[in-house]
Amino acid sequence: MSNETNRRDFLGYTFAAVAAVGGAASLVGMKQAWDPLPSVLAGGFTTVELAGLKAGEPITIMWRGKPIFVLKKTADMENSERDLVVGSDRFIVAIGLCTHLGCIPAWKKNVWKCACHGGEFDSNGKQTFGPPPRPLDLPPFSVKDSSIVLGEEGPEYKKIAASMMA
Repeated sequence: MSNETNRRDFLGYTFAAVAAVGGAASLVGMKQAWDPLPSVLAGGFTTVELAGLKAGEPITIMWRGKPIFVLKKTADMENSERDLVVGSDRFIVAIGLCTHLGCIPAWKKNVWKCACHGGEFDSNGKQTFGPPPRPLDLPPFSVKDSSIVLGEEGPEYKKIAASMMA
């Protein structure tokens, strides 16, 4: 009887060990499936250096598959509650999709013009002509020294977003 008991105990322990290893492997596999892909994590936050921008010449950055317009305003461009002030410079940050049907407007001298249906947005991102129902949308951002980080909601973003709602 003693031999039979030891054999049963051995089989029980072996089964428990195999089940534990299989369960742990399953949990690791499930966690990897739930975690976002590295490309998604990398696309979450984008840093844009503002110091090298030329006044009156917007740049376009891709963030989460959307174009983001960043414009350093010239002295003769109208002030706006939407202006992001960093040091002595004023900037406009906007999602570069027309609020009418989502086309990408192009910068022409001092306005963004949408080729799809003739919509226009001024240097503040405000719609001035055509069918767009509202100004260019504001992406979430925070300011770090002389750069902005797209994807974080900093106090500057919250202040501008609140002024746009009023």
